[in-house]
Amino acid sequence: MQTQLIHSGRNRKWTMGSVNPVIQRASSLVFNSIEEKNQATQNRANKALFYGRRGTLTHFALQDLMCDLEGGAGCYLYPCGAAAVTNSILSFVATGDHILMSGAAYEPTQDFCNVILQKIGVSTTYYDPLDCENIIDLIQSNTKVVFLESPSSLTMEVPDVPAIVKKVRSKNPNIVIMMDNTWSAGLFFNPLQYDVDISIQAGTKYLVGHSDSMIGTAVSNKRCWNQLREHSYLMGQMVDADTAYNTAKGIRTLALRLRQHEENSIKIAQWLSQRSEVKAVYHPALPSCPGHENFKQTFTGASGLFSFELKQKLTTLQLENFMNHFELFSMAYSWGGFESLILYNQPEEISKIRPNIKRKITGTLVRIHVGLENVDELIADLKAGFERLL
Repeated sequence: MQTQLIHSGRNRKWTMGSVNPVIQRASSLVFNSIEEKNQATQNRANKALFYGRRGTLTHFALQDLMCDLEGGAGCYLYPCGAAAVTNSILSFVATGDHILMSGAAYEPTQDFCNVILQKIGVSTTYYDPLDCENIIDLIQSNTKVVFLESPSSLTMEVPDVPAIVKKVRSKNPNIVIMMDNTWSAGLFFNPLQYDVDISIQAGTKYLVGHSDSMIGTAVSNKRCWNQLREHSYLMGQMVDADTAYNTAKGIRTLALRLRQHEENSIKIAQWLSQRSEVKAVYHPALPSCPGHENFKQTFTGASGLFSFELKQKLTTLQLENFMNHFELFSMAYSWGGFESLILYNQPEEISKIRPNIKRKITGTLVRIHVGLENVDELIADLKAGFERLL
């Protein structure tokens, strides 16, 4: 895959002879004849230069690259990860339909279900991502979409994706199964290989890799590609050429970056597991993470994002002492760039966005993204943070 990521999406028709695809910024694409216009119209869904919103050479190169990465029939590009999630769902539901959503999914994904889908008459049932035995009982006659996320946002549960897919297909093979695959960046887990229909990423994270662009991707199998593409187009979804270029450029170093993120994060996770202040470390590669056995069976590697639970709920003063003085870990939303980040959630905040999860968080939950800095210096920064709690 490392070699493939270097060479995919670099067809000469996209690069015009250069190493990288050209940056083609365009709204109108000019036709020299009626015949040329008619040909473009007929092939507008198949990487023909038709209109800027359908894509340019820059977009087509990235779409080819993403299809090679995740093994899909087509890839649609969105302005951010949330747009990829919401428009993928909207492409396959209508008023009166029902979806199954992981009860530990990314909070904005849950908010979309609770606000927008509810507003248009689409109901949502949340399921425990580790309880695949009972998911079949939650499927209704009007269930159109089952949405997975692996690992879960914040609490990092790793569901048994093959088992869930098998149960869903046995009940209704026509249900569209989608998965948020941002954590693995498509490198360590391939949902389409397990009969998931659509693999979604917030490319803002690892695909771009430099915290300077926002993009979402949805790679689809052949069965769902036409509907995903046309509905997303009708909803006005698109990405500018410069962002598409930045994303493709970021993917060239994806394998190398993820290898270092993995090495650094596992070393820090193991160090944290020995700290007296820490109750549990939720890193999928460690046995202490819920669903670790599922991780071992289906993932080929780990990225840099994980969380750990403290033995106590920190007071406001303790939080300020802990969070406000890191030298290398920056406090910021998002993740996936070259830099290390840190955020926290109190137990009541987790309970509010995880109402259907039996496992309860009792101490302050700290989420970190381990970047590409020297790992010993990152550990020293975290150690100083713990010392500030004394």
